Amino acid sequence: MADVDRRNGGHRGGFHNNRKRRYRDDDDHERRPQRKRQEEPVLFKLRRQVLNLAENSTRRVEDEIQAISKIIVENYNDDDIREAFLSLALQLVYEQPFKIPYIASIFIASNNEKPILTEDLLKKAAAATQEFLQDGAWREVKLSLRLFAVLQDLLEGDGVFGILQELFSRAVDLQTASSEDGLGLELVKVIQLTIAYAMASSASALESQVSDLLEKTDIIASTPHALDSLVDPYPGSDEVNSHNPQSAIGLLQRQLQNESENSWQLSCIPRPRKSLPGAESEETGPKHVLPSIEVPSPVTSNARPCLPEIYFSVYADQDVETVPPEKSIASSILRDVAVDTINILDFNRNAAAKLLIELDCFFAPDTFVKRATPFDKLREQADGQSTWKPEDVVVDAVFSQLLQLPIADHKLVYYHSVLTESCKIAPAAIAPSLGRAIRYLYKNLESMDLELQYRFMDWFSHHLSNFGFTWKWVEWTNDVDLPNARPQKAFILGALEKEVRLSVVQRIRGTLPEPYQALLPTSSEDDAPLFKFADDRTPYAEQGREVLRLIRTKAPDSEVEVQINAIQDLAVEREVADPLLPSTDVYVTSVCFAGSKSLSHTLSYIERCKERLLAIGPISPAARRQMVGSVMEYWSEKPGVGVNIVDKLLNYTILTPMSVIEWALVDKLDRGKVLTRAHVYEMISSTTYKVTNRVRQIVTARNQTGLAANQVVLLDETLEKERAQMVELFTVIEDSLRGIAEGSADAMAESRDQDEEGEALLRGWGKRWLRVFRRKMAVEQAWIQEMLANPMGGQKQHTENGGGDDVKEQEMADGIE
Repeated sequence: MADVDRRNGGHRGGFHNNRKRRYRDDDDHERRPQRKRQEEPVLFKLRRQVLNLAENSTRRVEDEIQAISKIIVENYNDDDIREAFLSLALQLVYEQPFKIPYIASIFIASNNEKPILTEDLLKKAAAATQEFLQDGAWREVKLSLRLFAVLQDLLEGDGVFGILQELFSRAVDLQTASSEDGLGLELVKVIQLTIAYAMASSASALESQVSDLLEKTDIIASTPHALDSLVDPYPGSDEVNSHNPQSAIGLLQRQLQNESENSWQLSCIPRPRKSLPGAESEETGPKHVLPSIEVPSPVTSNARPCLPEIYFSVYADQDVETVPPEKSIASSILRDVAVDTINILDFNRNAAAKLLIELDCFFAPDTFVKRATPFDKLREQADGQSTWKPEDVVVDAVFSQLLQLPIADHKLVYYHSVLTESCKIAPAAIAPSLGRAIRYLYKNLESMDLELQYRFMDWFSHHLSNFGFTWKWVEWTNDVDLPNARPQKAFILGALEKEVRLSVVQRIRGTLPEPYQALLPTSSEDDAPLFKFADDRTPYAEQGREVLRLIRTKAPDSEVEVQINAIQDLAVEREVADPLLPSTDVYVTSVCFAGSKSLSHTLSYIERCKERLLAIGPISPAARRQMVGSVMEYWSEKPGVGVNIVDKLLNYTILTPMSVIEWALVDKLDRGKVLTRAHVYEMISSTTYKVTNRVRQIVTARNQTGLAANQVVLLDETLEKERAQMVELFTVIEDSLRGIAEGSADAMAESRDQDEEGEALLRGWGKRWLRVFRRKMAVEQAWIQEMLANPMGGQKQHTENGGGDDVKEQEMADGIE
C-alpha cells in the first residue's frame, strides 16, 4: 500500500514522483542515457557452450550443436578462435569420453559449409593418436579411434577400419609369442568397442568389414585366458560355489555378434546427427582422407600390466534389472565410458562425481529411468520400457575399479572419495544404490577374494564415517552370534574396529543396536589401557613400575639398566628360557603406557628410548618378536593403534619385517584363528608392502641412466640381498599358511577338540590368505624380471595399495598354483 500511496502523490516525496511521471513522455533528450550492454566475447561464449555441451537435460542437444557449429563456421578465419576450439574439442575427447558423439556431431553439422574444419580436426587427432601409439597409451588410442568411428561417414575408403586391421595384426603377434599375453587382449577390446561406435554412425556398407573383423577377434576373445583365475574377484571356497568369471572381451564379443544378428540397433549410443537439419539427406558434404597413422611393431604399454579383465556387477542378483544385463552390449559400453571418466579425472573427484551423476544426459533418450526413481517403482514400468537406473550404473563402475585385481588404477581412497562426493551431490539417488551394493557384497563375502573383502571393509567404514556412521545394522543382527571365523562375522568385527579408529567408542556405540554393543571395546576413549604392572600379582610388577618412573623422568640409561638386570636375574631364578623376553616386555609396555596419550607422545618416547630398543633385536630375535607382542597386548582393545605403532617401529628399523611375520603367523597362529582378524591382515600386508617397495626402489635406482660402474655393482649387490630377503619373507608366509590350508599345521593335527565345521572354516581362511600372498609374490617377481630385462620400459609409481606394475604375465602364471 505504501508503494501505491507514493505513486499517487502521497507523503514521502509524492510531489516529485508526480513530476517524474508528468515529464516521462516529454522530449527524448531529457532521458538518462542507457548503459551500453557488454556482449560476451565470441571465444568465451564458444568455450562455455562447448564445455557445457549435452550437460543440461532441459535443452535440446541438437540446438546446442547447431549454435556451436554456427559460431565456429562464422569465425573460422579467426586463428585464435579456430585453434582454441580444436584444442578444446580434442581435450574433451580425452577427458570426457561421454561427449565424443556430440563433439563429432559439431563437425558433421559444419562439414557442408566448412569442410576444412573437419580436415583440421582429423590432422590434429591423427598426430595425437600417433604419439599415443608410440607411448603405449592405449586408453587415449581407444578414444581417438572412437572419434574417427563416429566420423566414419565423413571418411574416404576404409577410414578407421584400416587401423583396426593393423591393431589386430599386432594382437595376433602378441598372442603368438605368448598365450599368457595381456596386451593383446587390450587391443582386441579397443577393436571391439570401436566397431560398436562405427556401426552406430551414419556410414553405410560396413557390414562386410565388421563381419571379417569379428571373425578374427572371436579367435582371441573366445579362448579362456590362463590368468583369468588370478583376477577373478569371486574365486569361491569349499563351502560356497564360485561365480562364473566373465571375461570382458569374451562377453563383448558375444554382445557384438548378437547386435549383428539384430541389425545393429545399439540403442544406447546417442545419434544427435539424426535430429540435425538435413539429416534425412545422405549427403554430408565432402569426404576426407584419414591421415596416415602407423601402428608400431612391436607395441608396448606405458601403464600397469594388461591383465585379463573380468566383468562383474554388484547388482547381478536383483529381480528387477537396474543395470544393463550381461547379454546387452549396453553393459559394456556404459561400463567402459564410466570407468574411463573415473580414471581420467582422478585429479578432480568433484568433477568426476558431477559428470557421473549426469550420465543419463549423454546417452540416447529412454536409455534410463528418471534419476532417483525408487526401486519399488521400477516394477510399475510398462513392458518394453527401461528400468536401468543411471546411479546404479555409476556405482557399479566405481566398484569395478575399487575391486579390481591385482591392483586398482589409482589409490583406493580416490574411489572412496568419488562415491562420497556423488552421495553428497545426489543423496536421494546414490544412497539407495549404495545400500543395495553393500548388501550384495556382504552376502557374497564367503566367495569373495580375501584382498577384496578387506578393500570392501575399508571403504564401508570410511564411507560411514562421512555420513554419521549410520547404517541399518539391524539387518545383520543374526550374524552377530556367528563364530568369528565366519566371513560375515569377521567383516562386522573388522568394520567396527575401523569405525572406532575413525571416531570414538561412545559415538559408535550410539549408532549400534543392542546386540552389537558387546563387540566394542569396554574402555572409554579417555581412558588409556591399564598398565598391567600396576597390579602386584603380575610378575615383575615392582620393577615394571620403577622402569615406567625412570622413563617418564628421563633418568639416565644406567639407572634403567639396573632395573632391567634385576628383571633378568628374577627370570633366571624362575627358570625362564630367555630372560631377555620378560625384561623386553616390561620395557616396551612401559614405553606404550607412557606414550598412550597420543601417537605423537608414543613417537616421542620411542625416539627417547630408541638406542636401547635398537640394541635388543641383534641379541635375540625372540626378544624382537616380543616387542611386537608387547605392543599388541597393550593395545588389545584397540588393535588399530597397535598396528600403527608396529608400523612406526618398522620405520625406525627397531623391528624387522621377518619379526612381524613370525610373531603373527608362527608364534600367534593359534590353529589359524589369527587369520580371521582384520588387523592381522593389515599388519602383514603393510609389512610385505614395505619389503617389496624397498626392492622396487632399488631396481628403479639401478635402471637410471648415467650411473658409474661401481654404483651399478653396489646396487646389484644390494638388490640381490634385498631380493633374497623378500623371497625368504614370502616363504615363511607360504609355509605357515599352507599348513593351515591343508590342515597339516602341528596345532591343527594334534587338536581334534573343535568341530568339523570350525576346522573347515579355518582351512578356508588359510586358502584365501595363501591365494592373496602367492599372487603378491608372483607379481613382484615378475615385475623385477621385466624391469631388469627392459630397463627403459614404463615405470608406474608403486602405489600404497600394494600392487605391481609392468608384469610379465607368464611369470605370474608360473607363480600361481
